[in-house]
This record gives sequence, structure tokens and C-alpha cells, in this order.
Amino acid sequence: MQVSSSAQPVHGGNLTWAAIIAGCSPLAILDFSASINPLGPPPSAIEAIQAHLLDVKAYPDPEYGELRSALSRFHHVPPDWILPGNGSAELLTWACRDLAKHDVTCLFTPAFGDYSRALQAFEAKITTIPLLSWDDDLADCDLADCDLAIRIQDRENWIKADRQIDSTPSHSTRGLLLNNPHNPTGMLLSREQVRSWIDPFGLVVVDEAFMDFLRLNQQQSMMDWVQDHPNLVILRSLTKFYSLPGLRLGYVIAHPDRLRRWQQWRDPWSVNALAVAAAIAVLQDIPFQQQTWDWLEEARLHLFQGLAALPGLHPLPGAANFLLVRSESSVLAIQRQLLQRYQILIRDCMSFAELGDRFFRVAVRTPAENQRLLDGLADILNDQSQESL
Repeated sequence: MQVSSSAQPVHGGNLTWAAIIAGCSPLAILDFSASINPLGPPPSAIEAIQAHLLDVKAYPDPEYGELRSALSRFHHVPPDWILPGNGSAELLTWACRDLAKHDVTCLFTPAFGDYSRALQAFEAKITTIPLLSWDDDLADCDLADCDLAIRIQDRENWIKADRQIDSTPSHSTRGLLLNNPHNPTGMLLSREQVRSWIDPFGLVVVDEAFMDFLRLNQQQSMMDWVQDHPNLVILRSLTKFYSLPGLRLGYVIAHPDRLRRWQQWRDPWSVNALAVAAAIAVLQDIPFQQQTWDWLEEARLHLFQGLAALPGLHPLPGAANFLLVRSESSVLAIQRQLLQRYQILIRDCMSFAELGDRFFRVAVRTPAENQRLLDGLADILNDQSQESL
């Protein structure tokens, strides 16, 4: 089957499409479009996979007892409150099936495209709540605490969000789906802010796929409150932080009754034996976790500063391993030129209806790779400036 070079990808990480545009092998693409830890996979994961290769001869434990126990020790949550899945995407599907039972689901926008896909698959009614009002002054914000920055104009957006939440139907008939840190803005919501939304909803689903990129004392996870709130569901991913997207491994933390129901809905053995082995190994890999936190803080700051110094680009500080950038010129044109000249792929935001062709998202990669991106962008923006003269 021939892949069309005109079909704009909906997700990041589509190296087949990028290679067609760039005229090179997919292996030659430097991918900033998928927010995956460039330091991984950790050796502990590779060693575990190699040590368990013969496990593929047998079916995995359908209860995933060993993996649940490892996650239980890691998060201090009882094992029966944890359900592993084939990536957090699979578990999002079942969360949206539960959300669809409510009269309306509130969704912060811009939102990860799979949220709408999964909700619409079960004919859920969606009401959107705009999260971000862009302000040019954001480009001049204090960088000292940009790892935790929530750059919203004062509290206006939260006030509007609370009002819109209050205007939806009563407690038992409405749901809320959000992610924290937020994708694509990278904003970090406080535990207290999210906590204030638990009681007004029949079901609250918090996608924390990027939470582990923050140091433990900076994380704003809702995990501690799950056992006190049966209407709270936490989604987590192991693939981004540990650079294992090809293994497809995520997990959900929620009330055991809900997880037993989800288990009945899905196919058996959704997590393969090699993914289980790798997960158990990386959860114990404290040095890799520390290495990632040390790398990210410095690399993100330098990338932010480099982007902010380029004409026509306005990056938004964020807490995760990616940055959202507003561009004064067409992102699709910049994206194509980056591919054709430098084999670099950035994530356009065409799939986010609220953003479109004036925003792009870039993962934070190694210092040398980040500099390649900055150099490529500088050349393209300089050429555009010369052409406009």
C-alpha cells in the first residue's frame, strides 16, 4: 500500500510519513514530534526483555499479579486498585465508555485527539472548556520556575472553567476528562485545583501520562485520593518516561469494582510478557529516573530560551518533556522545510482545532539534538525574513 505524502498525520511519531517528505529512510529522521524520553530505553529494560525472551512461549498471567504488585510497591496503592493495559490508550477507551454513560463529559481544550475519538466511539455528549488564552507577554515570563509554570492570564481561565463546569448538569450526570500535565500546553494543574472538581462530578478521569517527568516533590498527582473517591480514575503510561512506546504499556488506578468491570469488557492478555518484564525492571531503576529528571530541567530551559530567541516564535513554558510554540508564520511550511533540509520532524497542531497552523509542539531531546533543531529553525526563519524583504 502506498502512503500518501499529502495525508497530514494526526499523531506525532509518524516517521513513515516524514521520511516520504524528507526523501530519506525513517531511521534518518530526528523526531521531535513524539514526546519520548531520548535517554531510553534504560539498559534495565533491555536486559529484562532479553532475560525473558522464552516467556513468549506461554500466555501471560491473566491477572498480572507480579506486575500489579510491583506497581503497588511503587505507588503505595493496593494491587487490586491497579489494572495494567495495552498502553494507556486502551485504558482510555474503557474510561470513555464509563464517561459516555453520563449526560455530558467536560473536556478541556485544546485536547489530545484520542479523547474525542474514544468519547465519540461510545456516542458521548461532549462540552468543551477552553483552557488557554495566549498572551504575547508569556514569551517574557520569568524562567526561574518554568518547570512548574502555569501561564494563564491571572485566574481568568480557571474562573471561566469553573463557571462552565457549574453550568453543566448535576453531579451524577456529568463527567470530566483532563490530563495533567496538560497536552499540548505542558501546563501543570495543582492538586488543589483538580481536587475541587472531584465532588461536583459523577466521574473524573485524570490522564497523568507525563506526570513522572516531574521530580517526586514537584508532582501534582491525584493518586493519593483515589481510595477516598470511587469516582476518580487515574491513567498512567510507562512508555514515554522509559522510552518504550513499541511495547505498549500503561495502567489505571481506580476502584476495584470499576476495574473488574473493565476487565470483563476487554480482550484477555492485553499486556504481553516482554512488556511485563520490562515494566517490573524499570520501576526499580532509580538511577535512570534521577538521570531523566536531571537532564530534563536543564535541557528544557535551554530549548525554551533558544526558541524564544528566534524571530516569530513564542514558546510556552511547561512542566513536561515538550514545549508548545506559537509561530507568526505557517507551521506547515516550517515543518516541511525542516524535513526536506534537515530531516527533522516537529509536531504540527493541525489536529488541535483551537491551535491550527500557527502552533507546533516539540519534544525536549538531548542538548546536541535540541541545538540541531534550533539551528535548522534559525536558518528557515532567516530565509523567510529575507524573502519578505
